[in-house]
Amino acid sequence: MNTALETLTPAPLWRHFDVLCNTPRPSWHEAAIQARIVDWAEARGLACTQDAAGNLLITQPATAGHEAAPTVALQAHVDMVAEAEPHVVHDFTRDAIRPRVVDGWLMATDTTLGADNGIGVAAALAILEDETIEHGPLEVLLTVAEEVSLVGAARLAPDWLSADYLLNLDTEEAGDICIGCAGGANVSLDERCDTAALPDGHRLLAIEISGLAGGHSGMDIHTGRTSANVLMARLLASLSPHAPHLVVLDGGRMDNAITRHTRATIAVPGGDIEAVTDMIARFRASLDDTLVTEDQNLSIRIDTDTTTATSALTATASKTVIDMLAGLPYGVAAMSDQAPGTVETSNNIGVVQLSDGQLTAQLMVRSLVDTERDRLAESIARHLAAHGFSPGVAHGYPGWAPDADSGLLARFQAVHAETTGAPPRVVVLHAGLECGLIGAKYPALEMISFGPTIRGAHSPAERVDIASVETFYRLLGNTLTALAR
Repeated sequence: MNTALETLTPAPLWRHFDVLCNTPRPSWHEAAIQARIVDWAEARGLACTQDAAGNLLITQPATAGHEAAPTVALQAHVDMVAEAEPHVVHDFTRDAIRPRVVDGWLMATDTTLGADNGIGVAAALAILEDETIEHGPLEVLLTVAEEVSLVGAARLAPDWLSADYLLNLDTEEAGDICIGCAGGANVSLDERCDTAALPDGHRLLAIEISGLAGGHSGMDIHTGRTSANVLMARLLASLSPHAPHLVVLDGGRMDNAITRHTRATIAVPGGDIEAVTDMIARFRASLDDTLVTEDQNLSIRIDTDTTTATSALTATASKTVIDMLAGLPYGVAAMSDQAPGTVETSNNIGVVQLSDGQLTAQLMVRSLVDTERDRLAESIARHLAAHGFSPGVAHGYPGWAPDADSGLLARFQAVHAETTGAPPRVVVLHAGLECGLIGAKYPALEMISFGPTIRGAHSPAERVDIASVETFYRLLGNTLTALAR
């Protein structure tokens, strides 16, 4: 067991999390961890089945005397976002996560930790072996590919679950109880752009934007954190007097993560190098009064590119791409009237890549209102089409409509007050949870979502508050016992 986890409590939860850290599990690569969980469950005599999507369902009978209690499903996703610091070489399909404790928080070394949603998975598995907890019939549903538009939940087998209640374990603020969330849509590009030989007398420059905080494109989009992709587009647009030719763009890996690092290679006339360098320095200085605290480490570095590139986008194609990117909306589009203080609609420019003339982009639109989600996604698509591109729009998943009169919510509120000494804060999240998709297939299922405190999800700054994990586990156990009586 990793030494950072050995002394943490509850020990069974952290033992399962250790297995999760040691078993690579980025989205689309969950087979190994699912197999380990199946082996563990079958060794304990628990029934396991998998659907065609790879989701796993483990069932456990009620403790003696509670056989007639409602069936409760504990639900979490096994995949994690794969993000590392730019200087780090980490193969998320092969290399283990290296957790460490820092001032009461558990975080990884230069990578995402996978507490989102590994803590939820570990808690559900620990419950299955915890003989001190009275409970009714249990189902543990572990989904796959959640971090790539909730694919596992979207493909969840119908008529598979028998639960009356579902506890989603993927909320990231202790003391909150989530009863609704945003839906999401994806806008994408995959286009061939016109290229030509590098113009005579042009030199290559590499521009690197780094040092931004990044974060979760739902949970952190309201914080004012900027995106490296957004800054790069604005910077390149500011260089238009020098007609830069685009050679390479490399920004972002996930559409649901605010981009922390973007690199561009451009070609400009050799005689303009000094002027271009000066414009970039002035652009950086202009940002000083606009950056939030988390983004104060922003760096814009310029190097002479020593690659052997001999071609670039044409001047016309370069201008078209730059203008298109610079005109994309980013961040909060509207705040909610129904849930004051909550973002209603937003857009994240998660991925922008240009290599050998092939341009790809992935944007994530979120909204608590499905019609507003679709409206913004279609507006972005029209912007792309106006620049001559052929975007794709996928309305990925519905929102989860809140039910403030839920009996499950009322029971949890009472348990929370008794366990922690305070009532929970009832929230609707701008992030996407799997509850909307699960509820669409199981409309009679009552659902809530809660979890420990996690910060910096979807970035190498991801960390989980250790004390809140222990409280979360006690709250989970007490809720199951209350529902069994």
